[in-house]
Amino acid sequence: MGDENKVDVDKLSIREIDRKIAKEMIVKNHYSHRWTKVSVALGLFYSDGSNHKFFDEPDERLIGVICYGDPIGRHSGASISTEIPRENAYELVRLFVHDGYGGNIESYLIGQSFKWLKENKPNIKGLISYADPQMGHVGTIYQATNWIYQGNRIRPNDSWLFKWNEDGEWQHGRTIFPYYGTNDVDKLRSLVPKDFWIKKELRKHRYVYLLGNKSEIRKARKGLKHPQLTYPKTSDIEDVEIKKIEVNNR
Repeated sequence: MGDENKVDVDKLSIREIDRKIAKEMIVKNHYSHRWTKVSVALGLFYSDGSNHKFFDEPDERLIGVICYGDPIGRHSGASISTEIPRENAYELVRLFVHDGYGGNIESYLIGQSFKWLKENKPNIKGLISYADPQMGHVGTIYQATNWIYQGNRIRPNDSWLFKWNEDGEWQHGRTIFPYYGTNDVDKLRSLVPKDFWIKKELRKHRYVYLLGNKSEIRKARKGLKHPQLTYPKTSDIEDVEIKKIEVNNR
């Protein structure tokens, strides 16, 4: 393997892989352990130059994946720039690389994925991705690969995370909505059978990246629908208070 702080690019290659293979790696290794809708899955392969034991070809192992898909949310795809139609945008929905192949291996994979998209999906002119502060992320990897940061205030309203037992797992409000017809805290007081806990869901940090030739990128940048802001820091992540909600139906 390469030095921990340096990527040995001569031993790496990237190509499109079957989404079933990408799903297996993501579900097993990604912090979310969840799959999502994916349009393109790219695999990062490592080879030390040795040949396969049974086949006359280089031996290589899949060490990472990056997945792009249609932007989540009805209006997300059209929210990048006035110059980029909804159907010409992707969202970076999953990224995972095994440790031990270089300190900046994720940056390398993202950069190589840009090249792949330009060559194989030339209609894609804009990318969106989000960093989740709930997981301690502020988008350091996007900052390292020169994405445009647009803040965490594009979503208009605060939302809540819920759990029904003190030691239970947190659930998004959109997850519980189908069961109760609401995720409003005051309304839930009279609907659920016992006390529950809430905390404010930290807003995700939004990043965009522009693809295309210099002229297209220049026009898309002028047409950005949200301003470019200063990159956030991990120290900016706010502490969130957990509140116990006592129900009204006793």
